[in-house]
Amino acid sequence: MSPDRYGPDVLRGDWRTPRRNRSREIVATAGLVLEEVVTHWCGEIVRVDRDLDTVELEDRRGRRRAFPLGPGFLLEGAPVILMAPPRTAPARRMRTASGSIAPAESEARVARPSRILVEGRHDAELVEKVWGDDLRVEGVVVEYLAGVDDLPRHLAAFGPTSQRRVGVLVDHLVSGSKESRIAADVAASPVGRHVLVVGHPFVDIWQAVKPDRAGVAAWPTVRRGLSWKHGVCEQLGWPHCDQADIARAWQHIMSRVSSYADLEPALLGPVEELIDFVTAAD
Repeated sequence: MSPDRYGPDVLRGDWRTPRRNRSREIVATAGLVLEEVVTHWCGEIVRVDRDLDTVELEDRRGRRRAFPLGPGFLLEGAPVILMAPPRTAPARRMRTASGSIAPAESEARVARPSRILVEGRHDAELVEKVWGDDLRVEGVVVEYLAGVDDLPRHLAAFGPTSQRRVGVLVDHLVSGSKESRIAADVAASPVGRHVLVVGHPFVDIWQAVKPDRAGVAAWPTVRRGLSWKHGVCEQLGWPHCDQADIARAWQHIMSRVSSYADLEPALLGPVEELIDFVTAAD
C-alpha cells in the first residue's frame, strides 16, 4: 500500500489543543517560574499589577524586574501568554473607608449649605474615595478647586456666613509659600471667620499615599524644574510619555487605597478638621 501523500486527517483529534510551539494562555500566579524571551530573564512571579498590566519576576539572586503582561514568556520551555488574575469582589464592610462606623441606613442627607473646596483633581478624587461615604451621610458637598489663586473669586461668589461655611484643602501649605499667603489674606478678610483653609505638606497628593501601598520603598526626590509626577514615574520605571501614562499611574496608586490606613497622618488630620468645621455650622 502506498503511503498517504496527503498526510493525516486534519479533522481528526481535538482542534482546541494548542499546536506545537503555539502560545497558550495562563493566569499569572505567584510562584510560577518563567523566562522572558527577549531578555532571557528567568524568575519566579512575585507580584502582578492589574492596573499597570505588569508582572514582576524575581531571579535566584533576589533581583526583581517587571515586564508587561501578555505574550513573550516561556513556562518549562513552552511559550505562554500571561493573563491577569480575575478580580474578586470586595467583602462587605461595616466601616467606611475613613474608619467611621457605617450607618445601618446609608441614605445621603440633603446637602448642607456649607461646602468643602479641594485644590487639585487628584486630591479631590482621593478625598472622595476615603471620605465619600461620610460626606454623603453628612450632606457635605465637595467641589473641585483648580488652583488656590481662584479661591478669593470662589469665596466672593459663594458668600460665606455662619451658616454657610467653607472649608478649603490646598496643596503644599507650608510657611512662606504662595498658598500660605493667600490663606492668611482670607483669614484676615471680612468672611475669614467663616472660612477654614488647611493643607498638607506634600509636594503632590501622591505622597499622601503611603509608599509601600503603591509598591515602592519611598517616593523619589524629583529635581527642580521637572514635573513631579513625570519625574516620579520615570524614576520608578513606570510609563511616563504622556498624560495618559500619568493618569494610569494615578489609577494604579488609587487602586491600592482602600481606607484611611493607606494614607499619611499629615493628610488625615486636615480633612477631618474640615469636615468638623463645615458640619458645626448647624
